Amino acid sequence: MKHVASLLLMATIAVSLPAGADPTEARVAAARNAAKTFQGALQSELQAAMKAGGPTEAIEVCKTRAPAIGADISKKEKMQIGRTSLKLRNAANAPDAWEKTVLELFALRKKGGENPANLEFYEVTTRDGKKVFRYMKAIAIPEGAPCLACHGEKIDAGAAAKLKQLYPNDQATGYRTGDIRGAFTVTQPM
Repeated sequence: MKHVASLLLMATIAVSLPAGADPTEARVAAARNAAKTFQGALQSELQAAMKAGGPTEAIEVCKTRAPAIGADISKKEKMQIGRTSLKLRNAANAPDAWEKTVLELFALRKKGGENPANLEFYEVTTRDGKKVFRYMKAIAIPEGAPCLACHGEKIDAGAAAKLKQLYPNDQATGYRTGDIRGAFTVTQPM
């Protein structure tokens, strides 16, 4: 019960921040931009891979290119950016306690009727004894999304075999249109 109360408090804080009065506005804009850049670059490479070799090729690209794209953007923007989820494919993307709480908050907000494509959360918090700005943006699955070829309820045999080979402990399947696949996560030093 205490955990649910914490999630509801976080939701209230996120919704009640006055627009334009928050000194972190520039940080929010930078984090949104970094997440959008990451999403766009990864989506572009995945679409090209889908055209070239279907879901099996896209899985390979996601495994090798997603971390590299995230690292490049992190270095360029001087912040840490990645992806995380409650249902992991890559164990390296496991959420920390803060990220897990925000992902659970996103699930509650979606259940409460919010559009998952608009879900985001940010706050200044402490990490390793230092203040940091943290931001998360939900990854929603839109209608007709090609990501369902590898994350959906029905995955073709070739893609399923590739997933088993590369990710023997994969949990990131069974998604449908409108689900929250995970989130982009950004940490900026202060």
